[in-house]
Amino acid sequence: MGDATGREALVLRLPFQGRWLTQNSPARRVPSHGVDVLGQRYAVDFVGVDERHRTAGVRDWRTALATEPPERFVSFGRAILAPAAGTVVHVHDGEPDHEARRSQLALVPYALGQARRLRDGVDAVAGNHVVLELSAGNAFVALVHLRAGSLRVRVGQRVDEGEPLAACGNSGNSTQPHVHVQAMDSADLAVARGLPIAFRSFTEWPRRTAPVTRERGMPAEGSVVEPLPGA
Repeated sequence: MGDATGREALVLRLPFQGRWLTQNSPARRVPSHGVDVLGQRYAVDFVGVDERHRTAGVRDWRTALATEPPERFVSFGRAILAPAAGTVVHVHDGEPDHEARRSQLALVPYALGQARRLRDGVDAVAGNHVVLELSAGNAFVALVHLRAGSLRVRVGQRVDEGEPLAACGNSGNSTQPHVHVQAMDSADLAVARGLPIAFRSFTEWPRRTAPVTRERGMPAEGSVVEPLPGA
């Protein structure tokens, strides 16, 4: 499996346990992913869900009209795990976890601030994040939008696949708590070019169809995934 140029996908472990909703997959390349800015061409987002596949168990007037505290979302605080063995080559912490936005009214001013965040640089967009250099060589993986103060690793540290790195947060360019995953040819997001990725050993609940077991692949946009036991 690879991209349109024939490049083979880098196969990773899903960087979490439990069920997560797939959003902004490489199959859906607008508005942010699918471009070379910050190495995002093959990036994918995952939003934690509960057993009923809800991203949050609460909907009230704030959901429709205002911002919401990140703590009400299933993703917030869930462990983010190393998707492969490697060495930590970059960490950034200290960006705040801001209010979440499901309301269209709240999303309008947020969207208007997109250009400013890009001007402010990588940390304003990525928020708190970790970059790993994979043991296999010649590839780096970034895990982005992590919870402030939750990073458990330092530069130079070797990590095993599945080892906890941090917690899911809502820092940087994020409208609700989620984890953004991308592979790159450089540890520097400012100049990196994206590399195609796939995941192995997971159950997928596609929209409106029965769950299927996937040995390898990229989950479909809008599907829910969960790593297989022992994956």
